[in-house]
Amino acid sequence: MSSTLLEVTRAAHEDVERLERLIVKDLQNDPPTARDRLYQSHRVRNNIDTIISTTEKLVEIYEDKDNARKDEIAALGGQTATGINVFSAFYDRLKEIREYHRKHPAARAVDANEEYEALLKEEPVVEFSGEEAFGRYLDLHELFNQYINSKFGAKIEYSAYLDVFSQPHNIPWKLKSTRQYREYMENLLEYLIYFFQRTEPLQDIDRIFSKVEAEFEEQWANGQVQGWEKQGQENEDDPAQHTVIDLDYYGTVEELMEVGPEKLKEALAALGLKTGGTVQQRAERLFLTKLTPLEKLDKKHFAKGSHGPRQNGSSAVSQDINSLKHVALMEAKMKKLCDLLSKTIEQTKENVVKKQALTYEEMEQEREEEETQVDTESDDEDQQIYNPLKLPMGWDGKPIPYWLYKLHGLGQEFKCEICGNYSYWGRRAFERHFKEWRHQHGMRCLGIPNTKNFNEITNIQEAQELWEKIRERQGVNKWRPDLEEEYEDKEGNIYNKKTYTDLQRQGLI
Repeated sequence: MSSTLLEVTRAAHEDVERLERLIVKDLQNDPPTARDRLYQSHRVRNNIDTIISTTEKLVEIYEDKDNARKDEIAALGGQTATGINVFSAFYDRLKEIREYHRKHPAARAVDANEEYEALLKEEPVVEFSGEEAFGRYLDLHELFNQYINSKFGAKIEYSAYLDVFSQPHNIPWKLKSTRQYREYMENLLEYLIYFFQRTEPLQDIDRIFSKVEAEFEEQWANGQVQGWEKQGQENEDDPAQHTVIDLDYYGTVEELMEVGPEKLKEALAALGLKTGGTVQQRAERLFLTKLTPLEKLDKKHFAKGSHGPRQNGSSAVSQDINSLKHVALMEAKMKKLCDLLSKTIEQTKENVVKKQALTYEEMEQEREEEETQVDTESDDEDQQIYNPLKLPMGWDGKPIPYWLYKLHGLGQEFKCEICGNYSYWGRRAFERHFKEWRHQHGMRCLGIPNTKNFNEITNIQEAQELWEKIRERQGVNKWRPDLEEEYEDKEGNIYNKKTYTDLQRQGLI
């Protein structure tokens, strides 16, 4: 029955309000696992997108550019070409309703709340690679291969790459002017954005990047961008000294041809040389300037009307500066995403190091155990434990029986000063603690042996007094010359009195 424009408007408003209540209800639930939390975020993100699209349709309806809404409101008031006839408009609408129910006699009212409640249990489809482990780790293997096979990269391990990929300021800025580096940075930024949108769907990445761009523009104007300090200003001040392509990094013409025809053309134009010909001819012409100064080059290599590099160099310089600025902006965005994903990057490093010591079978077994553990934790947390008497928990995580609680005195608290005033609940736990490490450590700090004589002693002063009595009874504090008086022979060996006397009688000393 939503054939009229006003009914479409009313239904759209109802959908928006229902989705808003659904989002609030979904966010009130605390997901038990990281996977459920990710599903919840994507559900909320999808509902927000639906609200935005529905609201845009409502804005178009209220703008009423074709006057359809205005005509429909006028028709409800009975306005026709011949005048106002309210009863005619009423009976026309009644006829339309009866005709609809005659064609659809089995039509029934559908409760939209049931349909929307089902959305709370929906598991959105989120695509992750096996290496990403459902958003826990990054998968940078393709970018790693691109890095180690480039001129700006280095031959390092994947674990080391995870430490350096977020630090592009360590790469010389001259290497960043190549097309190879620009493509690498575009691919890296594209992956990080895609990963961030999958793991943090509720974050507004456009707003984050707008702040990054505002800060970047200010830093670039002041020459304070890390890794690009004052490069743009130096190039703008002296375009003649600007070199679009640094020839020191190219040993042959073939290597220079990999730069591409457009870059070669810009470099030749900046030097005032001819820009025509094939890629090889342009590369050969530009390669001449590596060993030969411009003043000594044959005039046939220069463009007509050109007297040096300054005449045609300004436009090429400005284009190249804009290209470098674009690369620097991509670096700034990439660093911001790395800051937001710092925890994930650290987990990825730990996972890579751990996998290096495991076989494939062990890694598969560990992955299955993690999935099983997540499912078990989710099932356990879903079950609410009924414990009105606040009984202690047993080994299975459930309250112990009440009769066992009363029989063993588990509700009674015993404190031990030697253990640092640690509390033990129940007589059995208290008796067992005398053999545990905590009590043994406390006795060792007091310089008292942990023997059966000190069972049931929990006060430090009482333990020290008992230890003094035991030492007096055993005669530990008495002077025993046979054992404690020392003698020294001619060779410097030291003996107690008893040993020295025995050896002297035997004639050994």
